[in-house]
Amino acid sequence: MELNYYLLFTLALIAEIIGTVSGFGSSILFVPLASLFYDFNSVLGITAVFHVFSNISKIILFKKGVDKRLILKLGIPAVIFVIIGAILTKYIPQKESELFMNIMLVFFAFFLVYKINSPLEQNDKNLIIGGISSGFLAGLIGTGGALRGLTLAAFNLPKNIYISTSAIIDLGVDLSRSIVYIYNGYFLTKYIIYIPFLILISVLGSWIGKIILTYISELYFKYIVIIIIIITCLFQVIKYFY
Repeated sequence: MELNYYLLFTLALIAEIIGTVSGFGSSILFVPLASLFYDFNSVLGITAVFHVFSNISKIILFKKGVDKRLILKLGIPAVIFVIIGAILTKYIPQKESELFMNIMLVFFAFFLVYKINSPLEQNDKNLIIGGISSGFLAGLIGTGGALRGLTLAAFNLPKNIYISTSAIIDLGVDLSRSIVYIYNGYFLTKYIIYIPFLILISVLGSWIGKIILTYISELYFKYIVIIIIIITCLFQVIKYFY
C-alpha cells in the first residue's frame, strides 16, 4: 500500500477513538480527513461502509445502555430520511449544504453550553425532529452524527445510553445510505481492500474509547461532545473559504 493509505488508516483510528469518546461516531472527523485524499463521492462511500463496522463495535461494547424508546422515536425517522438525503446527493450542491449545516451546528452547540443544566424534554416531537434532521443530513453530506449528537446531548442522557442508542440508530442510517451510495457508484471495487483494515480500526478505536470513558464524568462527557462538535464544524467552515 502507498504511504497515504497508512496515513488515512491512522487518521481513521484517531477519528474512531474521538468519535467513541464523544459518542456521536467517527464520521464528523473522518469525512473532512478523508476528503484530503479522495473526492467527495468516494468519501461518502468509504465513510458509510467504515461507519457500519464502527457502529457494530459500539453496540457490542455498550449494549447494556440501549434505550428502545429513543431508538424507535429517533431512529425510524432518521433511517427514512437518510435515504432521501442520499438520493438527493446527485441534485443538491453538497459544499453549500455542508457550510450551512456547520454554521447552524456551531450556534446550536453554544446554545447548549449556555443551557447545559436545562435538558431538552424527551417528547415525541423533539425526538422525531432530531431523527429527521440528522438522518437527512447524514445522507446528504455524509455526517448527521453531529446533529444527532447534539440532540441526544440536549436530553442529558447518561454516556452509556447516549453512545449505545446513537450507535444503533447510526447503524440503520449507515446501512441505508451505503446501499444508495454503492448503487450510485461511490464505493468503487478498488476500495474493497480497505474493508479488513476498517473493521480492525473500528474495533480497536471503539475499545480504546470505552477505556478512556471510564475516567470521564457525565458532565465532562457532555462538554466533550459539544466542544468536539464546535471545533470540527468551525474547521469545516474555515476550510470552505480557504
